[in-house]
Amino acid sequence: MDGRILVTGGTGTIGRRLVPLLEGRGATVRVLTRHAPLGGAADHVVGDVMTGAGLDAAMTGVEAVVHLAGGAKGDDVAAANVTAAAERAGVRHILTLSVVGAGRMPIGYFRAKEQVETIFAASAVPSTVLRAAQVHQLVLRMAAGMTKLPVAPAPRIRFEPVDAGEVAERLAELASGSPAGMAGELAGPEVLEAEELLREYADARGLRRRFVRFGLPGKVGAAYRAGANLAGADARRGRTTWAEFLRTAPELTVEGHVDAPKTRS
Repeated sequence: MDGRILVTGGTGTIGRRLVPLLEGRGATVRVLTRHAPLGGAADHVVGDVMTGAGLDAAMTGVEAVVHLAGGAKGDDVAAANVTAAAERAGVRHILTLSVVGAGRMPIGYFRAKEQVETIFAASAVPSTVLRAAQVHQLVLRMAAGMTKLPVAPAPRIRFEPVDAGEVAERLAELASGSPAGMAGELAGPEVLEAEELLREYADARGLRRRFVRFGLPGKVGAAYRAGANLAGADARRGRTTWAEFLRTAPELTVEGHVDAPKTRS
């Protein structure tokens, strides 16, 4: 792989795994961060995807952009700023990470990701969009929150969590190739009911919990029951199971504290 690649969100859960993979493939990597440069092998530059500040300078001499920076809201604004800056800079390839279920789930988060997909598809710069299931680290935070009390809620929802490192591997592969448009879905190797997932987490921590299953009402509940949040039959599947992740997760300590990864850089 030749050329310089800019990674927004390069210090986040997936980004910090992606950067060394890109460098291992021969790319020169530049990481966009809102704060002062952090050092390390990659070149760090200061900028903000929400305001657009610093994006033009960050994309100078860049061949491709992998946009991973995201947050609770404003992903459409960030996507518009990133794609516009990429057009001005003459970038040849822009990539972003979406979520399995975008366009199908009647929930704000999924709708926001669909908006980002639309913005990338409409850009004058050729694009690639990968839809991935929730990564293990995100599900770990959810499980920690839901098992704090002796009685734990277990919604009737199915998950197929995927390892963040495996998402980074797929992104590195896509960044090395030509723009692919919608590049399909990536999910974990198994589909788990929320109760199964929470029980495995509780067992890994040595917790004794009673789980109360409940269904979600309305359109959201119907969508989850229909599996609208799950990947299709042609999706790529990761290798690492939830139980395997829990056995090796550095975020899961003896005291049970969870390191909540930052989602925007």
